[in-house]
Amino acid sequence: MTRRMKPTCTRCGETFSAARRNAGYHLCLFCGDDAAREERKGWCIAPMHKSNYLCITNPADLLGLNNKGGLIK
Repeated sequence: MTRRMKPTCTRCGETFSAARRNAGYHLCLFCGDDAAREERKGWCIAPMHKSNYLCITNPADLLGLNNKGGLIK
């Protein structure tokens, strides 16, 4: 009889479900939520003139972003 080991979180060491590991996650649910929250801190939503809103993840993209003409550097 083989015993299957539950996957462990790479951040805190707690075990989590195998279904979550099979989905490609290496963190438990709580650490994954914290990691996602930290990642979203660097995001910015910028409105474009006569267009939609864009999610900006690179701060350099905000330089010269004009409300009347698009991207001007």
